[in-house]
Amino acid sequence: MDVIGLSIFANRIDAICGEMGASLQKSAFSPNIRDRLDYSCAVFDAQGELCAQAAHIPVHLGSMAFAMRDVVTSIDWSAGDMVVLNDPYRGGTHLPDVTLIAPLFIAGKLTGFVANRAHHADIGSETPGSMPLSSDLHEEGLIIEPTLLVKNDQIEEDYFASLMSNMRNRQESSGDFIAQIAANRRGLARLTVLIEKMGLDDYLRSLVALNDYAATLAKNSLADIKDGEYVFADVLDDDGQGNENILINARLTFAQGSITVDFAGSAPQVAGNINCPLSVTAAAVYYVFRCLMPPQTPACAGSFKNISILAPEKSVVNACYPAAVAAGNVETSTRIVDVVLGALAKAIPERIPAASHGSMNNLAMGYVGDNDHAPWDYYETIGGGMGASNTSDGLDAVQTHMTNTLNTPIEALEMKYPLRVIRYQVRQDSAGAGRHCGGEGLIREYEFLSPAQVTILSERRSHAPWGLNHGADGQPGVNRYNGNIIGAKQSFHVKTGDRICIETPGGGGCGREALRVMKNEKF
Repeated sequence: MDVIGLSIFANRIDAICGEMGASLQKSAFSPNIRDRLDYSCAVFDAQGELCAQAAHIPVHLGSMAFAMRDVVTSIDWSAGDMVVLNDPYRGGTHLPDVTLIAPLFIAGKLTGFVANRAHHADIGSETPGSMPLSSDLHEEGLIIEPTLLVKNDQIEEDYFASLMSNMRNRQESSGDFIAQIAANRRGLARLTVLIEKMGLDDYLRSLVALNDYAATLAKNSLADIKDGEYVFADVLDDDGQGNENILINARLTFAQGSITVDFAGSAPQVAGNINCPLSVTAAAVYYVFRCLMPPQTPACAGSFKNISILAPEKSVVNACYPAAVAAGNVETSTRIVDVVLGALAKAIPERIPAASHGSMNNLAMGYVGDNDHAPWDYYETIGGGMGASNTSDGLDAVQTHMTNTLNTPIEALEMKYPLRVIRYQVRQDSAGAGRHCGGEGLIREYEFLSPAQVTILSERRSHAPWGLNHGADGQPGVNRYNGNIIGAKQSFHVKTGDRICIETPGGGGCGREALRVMKNEKF
């Protein structure tokens, strides 16, 4: 294809993913999807290879890109089908992330797939928010193996009813599932129009050209990295079950344009829920290398075809069933990013930032319900400080790396749930100093207006986000319950009037502080 034609094609297929996301957001019931934007949409070819994705959640999209081929090739598809899944060991990430996949048939031929993944605050766990302090996958909620949810364009009502029977707020849950169905239908309609306008042969040739272009950009973006091995290790604070300082080790090998990321030496899978299925580990690796590529690099399979990932089975980065994984998707994935960035800092130090806050600071809460109080479930992630780079300060109070969600607006939170937000502010003096300072963390404090159960899954409470090139570390985070410091991973009941305060870590600094004059000075 000519350059202009390829650019138009790439933008058209990307726009389909964006429109799917808009449809999902606007029709969803829960604040988790509608306000926080905790969802992702993508288009795949007939073999399950990634063709396009919107700029949604890196951990969702990278894991789908890694696992989709195995999922779609195991199913006998028909037009009008839609399959639902959340099983982390069958293409999912963790149980709250529910994926819907729909095939596209053109003239009776399987041509591709559209898919979306959205986070459900209630997926049937006994703990409100469905992010429990678990030690087994079955404690985390309803496990959905790939199953037909829609057949001949009709919802399988008996199966759908059985899904909803596991949820506390069935109206909200069913609304979110139906919104996901609607998003896929929008994607199928738009992709059909595109293919019919181009012709199927031209569409398929365009996908080949797009992947070739992406592979070229990816290779060129890493051309300045010398062949060799680069090693880095970091640790997770704990697993919530008594295991501490859990090692993640990465060895990056560059050889003639190929990259191998080997996690040999990482800790065995643990009792707690910080284990990662391999698809989540792959998502973190893909994310880091995608950040090194030019912005115009297409988000398709060609971008990652020269990256190989090795991880020991039954390790914390390649867990096996039935290991608990609820926090692996959110916390361990973020630490994998830190480890891969740390190794790359030895190869290309001028292009790599210091560690960001290193946790999604997960807060799940709700109530199972009784005669006096209605059941409710809520979950959110809280931002922190971004790591500084060699050219700029880190941003204050933002989501970083594997998450790309918004905060829940205080008005939406207080209107829907028995909660009051007492403080929401930048956490001053939490950033690491340096020639360029890290970003400041956040403080978010809640008062409960009725009894509830709370689960906190957080990291970087014991081990600070590291600085780079002599920059200082960021401040670790702090969790407080009624003013008293509590651990990184906790689950407990609260009474009316109790308060939870989450103080998130700051980002690491970069460069020697002595060279700095003021925070906003440009160098």
